[in-house]
Amino acid sequence: MSELVFPGLLEGRFDWLQLEVTSYCNASCIYCPRTVYREQWDNRHLPEVIFAKLLPVFPRTGFVYLQGWGEPLLHPEFFNLARRVREAGSRVGFTTNGMLLDREKMELILDLEFYVVAFSLAGIRRNDIVRRGTRLEQVLDALETLASLREKRGLKYPRLHVAYMLLRPDLEELPEVPRLLASRGADEVVISTLDFVPSPELEGEAILPKDKRELGRIKRFLKLAVKAGRKAGIAVHYHLPYPWKRRLYCTENVLRAAFIGVKGTVAPCTFTNLPVTTAPSFVRQGKTLTYEPLILGDLNRNSWEEIWSSPLYQAFRTSFRKKDLFPPCRECPKLLGETV
Repeated sequence: MSELVFPGLLEGRFDWLQLEVTSYCNASCIYCPRTVYREQWDNRHLPEVIFAKLLPVFPRTGFVYLQGWGEPLLHPEFFNLARRVREAGSRVGFTTNGMLLDREKMELILDLEFYVVAFSLAGIRRNDIVRRGTRLEQVLDALETLASLREKRGLKYPRLHVAYMLLRPDLEELPEVPRLLASRGADEVVISTLDFVPSPELEGEAILPKDKRELGRIKRFLKLAVKAGRKAGIAVHYHLPYPWKRRLYCTENVLRAAFIGVKGTVAPCTFTNLPVTTAPSFVRQGKTLTYEPLILGDLNRNSWEEIWSSPLYQAFRTSFRKKDLFPPCRECPKLLGETV
């Protein structure tokens, strides 16, 4: 391999791979690209031939996450895919909106020893409004039932996470969230903000502090949530982007992880590989821009090893060391702010 390969990557081991098993969804969250770009969205399931190409990679992967821009449980063979990941020797997890998670599926999750199951939420009072097609109480009931079944079996896993989308109108209720989720069996809450804004109408939902005074106010609520989490016995983590703090470490771990889209295309993360048929627009810091994907390989044409060791992928990894990032990464919120 070229000398551009980072030390430690020669053995081809990965912290995680995120595999988009479907781009279909049974919900229509107002802030999701799938909802905003519905006329341009490519709905499909991951082809078997693409999954099979990745089987040799799973034993060298610490964690395989079966989720992208759709609801994983809509894939008709979801649990068979998970079983094959486990048989290959990797841990497995996924994020769900919780609406399809019945008792039978919960038992399968425990049987297959899933490592993480995450439930998506956005607010307490507004969740059912902004996450159209979902119901907060149904999601919380599913979380509580799975936690109870896990306890009855005496199991430590799966860890039950909540992927909590923090929207600006819901900021003040944030300190209430950890106690509520802990009471339903959650082990951890990961708070994110709307850092990909797919339309100007959604700018009011995004949280991006414009000055240090606003930053201080937002951090106050986040710190209260962390404190409430400690009191309730639940871990609370967050990433808060703000423009004047930059770094070259990406929260998506792009040097030791990758995202495989539903069409078999390989990219650094979900944000650089939307399943759209034409290039849509999005908003960043008040500017309307054209979406640029960052496709570094295609499993329809090449093997994983050929893609990962290709000159293009090596150049991408080296761009972080040289501090000369590829265009889609240069102003990405994942490189801004702080992570707790």
